[in-house]
Amino acid sequence: MNRVLVVDAGGRGNAIAHAFSRSSEVKEVYVAPGNGGSEFFEKCRTAELNGRQIPSIRAIEDIVTFAKKTEVDLVYIGPEEPLSLGLVDRLEEEGIRAVGPGKEETILEASKCWAKDFMAKIGVPIPEYWNFDNPEEAKEFIGDYYRETGKNLVIKADGLAAGKGVYVCDSVEEAINAVDEIMVKKRFGDAGNRICIEERLYGVEVAFTALSDGRHAVKFGHAKDYKRAFDPDDIEGMRNFYIGVTKKFLTSKDAERLFREGKLPNPNTGGMGAISPHPFLNEELEDRIMEMVVKPIIKKFREVEGSEFKGVLYPVIMLVEEEGEYIPKVLEINVRDCDPGAEAKLPRLESDIFRLGEAVVEGRLKEEEIKFSDKYCVAVCAVSGFLKGREGLKPGYPGDHYTNQPIEGLDSSSIVYANGISKTKNGFQTTGGRVLTVSSLGDTLEEARKEAYEVLSKISFPGMRYRKTIGTDVPD
Repeated sequence: MNRVLVVDAGGRGNAIAHAFSRSSEVKEVYVAPGNGGSEFFEKCRTAELNGRQIPSIRAIEDIVTFAKKTEVDLVYIGPEEPLSLGLVDRLEEEGIRAVGPGKEETILEASKCWAKDFMAKIGVPIPEYWNFDNPEEAKEFIGDYYRETGKNLVIKADGLAAGKGVYVCDSVEEAINAVDEIMVKKRFGDAGNRICIEERLYGVEVAFTALSDGRHAVKFGHAKDYKRAFDPDDIEGMRNFYIGVTKKFLTSKDAERLFREGKLPNPNTGGMGAISPHPFLNEELEDRIMEMVVKPIIKKFREVEGSEFKGVLYPVIMLVEEEGEYIPKVLEINVRDCDPGAEAKLPRLESDIFRLGEAVVEGRLKEEEIKFSDKYCVAVCAVSGFLKGREGLKPGYPGDHYTNQPIEGLDSSSIVYANGISKTKNGFQTTGGRVLTVSSLGDTLEEARKEAYEVLSKISFPGMRYRKTIGTDVPD
């Protein structure tokens, strides 16, 4: 029987740990640094070093020391940051098996500009794009682009920005403001030293994942993400967010006018929920994504860059209709599992994730069959919303938000993944913008939706907010 260490601090890590807990080959699952929900599931516990919780996903040496002292048999890394800091490399130096790419391979996510250049070079379909390191030149280009084409753009911070450095723009004003936020105000620090500007594509967006052992890649499930903070018709929610951000009062009438004009902000987030499987995908489209995107990236990264990518590859795909066919175009590449897509995908995983992790490390993925349940899973995120407190009015996630709010109604019989929860002597409280994700399985999508929202209706904390349309076909 094996011990596993999952490195993550949020809901994705809890979903990964939950998957390992279902393995007959695993006796203990440690999570580092984990959170207040890391022990919600059988076999799962928070990793402690010398009687203390490991402080963060960036505490590389503490994580390595824990893995050695506990004699873990496999380490599975959830987020991109410890991967980009070389955690896999350090673990391998100590003879510890780890699932995830080495530091060199994380360039695929660590630099959106580099990744776009790489994909352009090897012929993977992508949107038209332009890289900039000067904000004034970028803004001049944006002005000319909107004037000459009338099309919209997406502005992205080049580096790692915890899923928040992307601005999907509906106007020239929004695009120019995005450049200011990223490059001038430095909202994401050095991640915004460069930006990638790309044409905004319209189609079907897919969170698609694959596993790779460096030479072979296999499908690892998919999900549909819901990124916008508010439901498309939630004018009151957008109004409150506007008031909280600008500190300017906005009447309901003015909010409705701005909404009609397309000027009431509905910001992108790291994700407000997800469903799996993606209802639009079929086996033909899955195979097309593998042949046109995943396999060329793995193959050419080895041949051109001289390096093998091992772990989870998560390209964000836009299926764009061209001449009656859907072409998968890559919006960006991630070198880890999706979030919150993992919270919808992994509850459906029927294959043994420990065996899959071993196959990745040992280069024998071709021998393993990956099987997911035919059931649907709906994952709905509850976030810290608009709230007035001792520090004044805060707009809530993805903006400034209150923490340390008491949580009521958590039920151990449901699948609840903690995104930002701490455990106290009096129960549980919030620690982040995304607080928790309720994931429910059902034979139909509607059955899974009903169950998820029933569970959510029993949970409460001050300022709690969640979207009501996760699992429905709404513009996002």
